[in-house]
Amino acid sequence: MPGISTLTLNNGVTLPAIGLGVFQTPPEETRAAVTAALEAGYRHIDTAAAYGNERQVGEAIAASDLNRSEVFVETKIWISDYGYDQTLHGFEKSARKLGVDEIDLLILHQALPTKFDATLEAYRALETLLADGKVRAIGVSNFMVGHLTRLLEVASVVPAVNQIEVHPYFQQRQVQDLGAEHGILTQAWSPIGGITFYRDGEHTSTLSDPVIGEIAAAHGKSPAQVMLRWGIQQGRSVIPKSTKPARIAENLDVFDFNLTEDQLAAIDALETGRRGGPEPDDITLESFGRPIPEE
Repeated sequence: MPGISTLTLNNGVTLPAIGLGVFQTPPEETRAAVTAALEAGYRHIDTAAAYGNERQVGEAIAASDLNRSEVFVETKIWISDYGYDQTLHGFEKSARKLGVDEIDLLILHQALPTKFDATLEAYRALETLLADGKVRAIGVSNFMVGHLTRLLEVASVVPAVNQIEVHPYFQQRQVQDLGAEHGILTQAWSPIGGITFYRDGEHTSTLSDPVIGEIAAAHGKSPAQVMLRWGIQQGRSVIPKSTKPARIAENLDVFDFNLTEDQLAAIDALETGRRGGPEPDDITLESFGRPIPEE
């Protein structure tokens, strides 16, 4: 299998273009999934305090034959830990569960529109952690144009990453374009869809889309591999999620073919404008807040 391509962040730190996501992976399945990923060749793992499985991610990395420096570890601060001091403590909780002294990429999991001052204070804490050498890069997740614009007005450090929902049916081009203007890497969660959509009067999925299927057949690849390749060729970091070793390995096998310009354009044309995940402006502590355990 050809080597995994890397991307360089705006502060010079590099990360593998593809990483294993562990969203909604139960803690009891996480260690095995991460172990399978590391054995398959992944060197980038994406977790979050809110996922409840940071400890198992850390255990799998520690149990591997890899040096800590060989695995890019990314995690997220949840909205319940926003505020300057609270976010500093959120880092300590995550680092302790992961079993690491330094986190490669630490990002804010959501904007908190109703308490944006707390969001800004949380980001200021990330800047402190970066200056203190406790994290190698900082960023945000699910920040829309308005959120990013407000943050950039006051931030001392431009975010390295904005992790957002991006797949053929929902591409968020305005957010991506604003990020690109400022050197912010778009990182795609749900890069192969994973969500059932209502399109042309029928329930469908990106995985059964005929356009993607035709492109996949032309390359002898799966629809999932085509969608991951689409994201990588367009310069995004992609974070597919699976707990099945065969699928985990398949998702990594996307560096031995290239989509043509016409194929990339055909996938671009599948945009529906319909979000699969929560609406970022609807995130509130009342609806989504929950305490992140100390251990």
